[in-house]
Amino acid sequence: MVKDSIRNQYLFHTLDGLRDGLSHFSGSSRAALIYAVNPDDPIHVYDPQHLLHGHEPIFKELYLDSDSWRKTSPNKFEMKHPGQIYPEKNLQLAGLISYGGRSSSIYYQMWFTEHHPDMCSTGPTECWLEHATWLLSHDFATHDSLYTGTSGYVLRGYATHAVRDYIVDQMNIMLGWDTTIRAYPILDAVLEISKTLEEGKWPHGKLVFLESTTLAKIEFLVRFPLLEQPNLTNFKHVRKLLQTVEDSDNVLVSDGKTIVGIVPDNLEQFRIVADFKGGHGFLSLNENIICSFSDGRFHSTTRQAKLVEVEEVLLESKLDPTTRHKLFKLISIIVHNAEKYKYGCTLVIDFNEKPEDISGQKLVEALDLTQEHLLKLSLSLAKVDGALHIGADLKLHGFACLLDGRTIPGENRARGARFNSALRFSAVRRNLIIIVVSSDRPVSVIQEGVELNAFCEWKPVSGSVHPPPTLEAWLAEERI
Repeated sequence: MVKDSIRNQYLFHTLDGLRDGLSHFSGSSRAALIYAVNPDDPIHVYDPQHLLHGHEPIFKELYLDSDSWRKTSPNKFEMKHPGQIYPEKNLQLAGLISYGGRSSSIYYQMWFTEHHPDMCSTGPTECWLEHATWLLSHDFATHDSLYTGTSGYVLRGYATHAVRDYIVDQMNIMLGWDTTIRAYPILDAVLEISKTLEEGKWPHGKLVFLESTTLAKIEFLVRFPLLEQPNLTNFKHVRKLLQTVEDSDNVLVSDGKTIVGIVPDNLEQFRIVADFKGGHGFLSLNENIICSFSDGRFHSTTRQAKLVEVEEVLLESKLDPTTRHKLFKLISIIVHNAEKYKYGCTLVIDFNEKPEDISGQKLVEALDLTQEHLLKLSLSLAKVDGALHIGADLKLHGFACLLDGRTIPGENRARGARFNSALRFSAVRRNLIIIVVSSDRPVSVIQEGVELNAFCEWKPVSGSVHPPPTLEAWLAEERI
């Protein structure tokens, strides 16, 4: 009983630390675990926040209707060392990222978390789950009640390590084990430079990190003498040098230790790219974005709204597929332009055959937004206080529109007048949606007085000495 109690505490602290760390990296996140301690044990489910709801049939098929998950395990002679993890890949379930493994202390475990629609890459998150797998296996092997919370503390602050682990994994695949690039100094430099102002301005421009052996093959525009190459750890100096490639087609080049010179931005060699865009930036491997960075931390977000809820509303509308596609494209362009240039705006998307009469700046003739020059004009009109009124005919019927209405439940004074006016206006009108873009980046999709993409604050996970249910019992509970 004491042994089981300690194990349950390990489960709680590991999952809670994982959930908390991922929430800082990707936004509000849940975590769950499916596991079996011994080869003949029933499979258990630890899902305190109901992350796995809706996937019950596939789990029944994988773990109850079939024994193949047991038979694919390495034999016991290969699993003697408690630190050796034999990986189990992502199960590729819709809306979830998963990763797990087998070890001598835990026969099988599979970790899960949310696949947020605005993630740059799932790679760092998979590395995070991989580390949770390793930590829990180590905890179960030691049985030491003195350190039950240690794994949770590690996973809470694992963001930089997860990015580093993913970069190293990809470098090993692309370059092999023998590489001079070291990820941690690069990541430290990127974060420090991103926080360094120069004459009151945030950094802009690209800093590219290359394997030192490839530098001889590059044609430099400017190359610094070996003994005068600025050290990468001199963040203030590097920040000053970024001004030389700001708003240009050139990049600064580093070997991970010093700044070597300036080259055109057309490199084909393996490279790590830090693209500074003012108060934020993006980290890439070659052309593939790994994560973003801001406020001295790494994040998984692309910093662009995916507008999933808008797509769903359009699919449920009576519009024909071609019109739906064009309307979504127009909305995306206007919203992403507002995000890019950091101004707030509101869009009323009106599905009525005869558009609503909304007070504001009316037009003699509605603007056809399928014409590029008129769409470009609408980007400027969106900056004016009030809302753009866009119809199902793909035309702009007015701008600077005032959205009025009576107070309703669910208003949020912390969100300001633009958001709350949209709630009130939509609550008394049908067949339309309102998209609110705040200057500080959040995008709200509102229909009939309800925010469709409202942030969900999950209830905190409570520690318990009770063992998680078996999969069979969990399935029975989910059906109730």
